[in-house]
Amino acid sequence: MMNRRLFLKGVSAAVVISACGKIVNAVTPRHFDSKTIFRFAVGSDWHYGEPKTNYDQYFLDLQTAFNQYQHQYPCEFFTLNGDIIHNDPALLLPAAAKLKQLHPKLLVTHGNHDMVPAAAWEQAWGMPLNHDIVMGNHVILLGNTADEKGKYICPDVDWFAQKLEQYKTAQNIFIFIHITPVKWTDNGLDCQEFQTLIRKYPNIRAIFNGHDHDQDSVKMLDNCPIPFLFDGHVGGSWGVGYHGFRVVELKEDGSLLSFIMNPLKRQNERVFPKV
Repeated sequence: MMNRRLFLKGVSAAVVISACGKIVNAVTPRHFDSKTIFRFAVGSDWHYGEPKTNYDQYFLDLQTAFNQYQHQYPCEFFTLNGDIIHNDPALLLPAAAKLKQLHPKLLVTHGNHDMVPAAAWEQAWGMPLNHDIVMGNHVILLGNTADEKGKYICPDVDWFAQKLEQYKTAQNIFIFIHITPVKWTDNGLDCQEFQTLIRKYPNIRAIFNGHDHDQDSVKMLDNCPIPFLFDGHVGGSWGVGYHGFRVVELKEDGSLLSFIMNPLKRQNERVFPKV
């Protein structure tokens, strides 16, 4: 097995960000060497079937890069965070067949280009548009942010309110939604009710967004301890100049370490202390 420090060699140090975005100190090898108790990965925006793109090759590239990482650092699951296909409902089943090869525990969210009825989505993935999964002390909430015609919609606040209350004693909650629910970007929405709701639950550790292919950083709401993490894109015709995925590691001390794989080189490292 390749030494982890050699595998990650040559990548610049990032910063530790406290609950509300305050810079504390630089990430050090100690953060990577400390024990990881839960690890997962997330990518977004494959756009399988988009004309004039190499969508089959994009998947093969992702599969190759993720398999190499997964072989050394096993992940509990991989989430493809929306826009799996590009508009045509007939693309969903062949895309699902390919994508399910990526990880035994594959999770998905519905994006604005995944223009299929709710029943077809559930048939393809075995899960509804809004879905919750419990993994030990950790809860995964997967929310829908687009209708069948591709119109952007805010997360279902009633559903999230029910689930967040149900799991309020869980150690950690991780939320995956395709559309950014804060108007940080041209393609985001200003979902005030959702923003108010999440502030009530300190066990929400992170929210993951796709959709904005040109975003691969972390954003923070004012006076809110929850980081919103972006991961660029794994396919599609625009965005950051690489195709990659994000890794998240929960450490023994409760902190979260996260970084982008681009796709074999680590970048944009962040650590989020447990509040």
